[in-house]
Amino acid sequence: MNLTIPFSDRVYAGRALAEQLAAEGPWDDALVLALPRGGVPVAYEVASRLGLELDIMVVRKLGLPGHQELAMGAIASGGVRVMNEEVVHYAHVAPATVDVVAEREIQELQRRERVYRGERMLPSVRERPVILIDDGLATGATMRAAIEAVKLLGAEKVIVAVPVGAPETVAQLRRQADRVICLYTPQDLVAIGYWYRDFSQTSDREVQELLRQAWSDQKNDGERQV
Repeated sequence: MNLTIPFSDRVYAGRALAEQLAAEGPWDDALVLALPRGGVPVAYEVASRLGLELDIMVVRKLGLPGHQELAMGAIASGGVRVMNEEVVHYAHVAPATVDVVAEREIQELQRRERVYRGERMLPSVRERPVILIDDGLATGATMRAAIEAVKLLGAEKVIVAVPVGAPETVAQLRRQADRVICLYTPQDLVAIGYWYRDFSQTSDREVQELLRQAWSDQKNDGERQV
């Protein structure tokens, strides 16, 4: 497909990303992990196109007090915390302030895991390639936390795949992940939403419905193979 920028929406971006991944495969036994919420519609298209298992890696940004869109760090499932030391140092953020923000975000992380996953356990990551997907990369704080989390879980390889990302962030993540696949790296990123015509917030209900559909399809495929 011809790549159109800005992306019309996350579904279009996911299909474009899926085509790029298909060209760079094979991805045998890879697990696709989406970063909710915005990464789920993108990852759903990728997993569907490549016939891969889809699940989620819940990550929460630690927003700088007074400037919530600026990430001073991030947390992920399993107690992983990654800090953006440059932001913390520049803004003179006290450790106690970081702890307060982190505690609040831990509560939201746990809430999202209950809402999205219910009683379902995270699939085994150990000795599997993992493809981490979000709708874009700005500072990369949440993706860095996700990478560390799946490494702790024993992933064989960690691949980051996104439709759009800041060039410096993509370069940084290439030193942390095994591969980074990014369709578009504008020098003047400004914000992720700037590169989508429709960047409306993904709702909890949409995440639930996409995961339910993906998990149902995976179950049916497994039964047919048996």
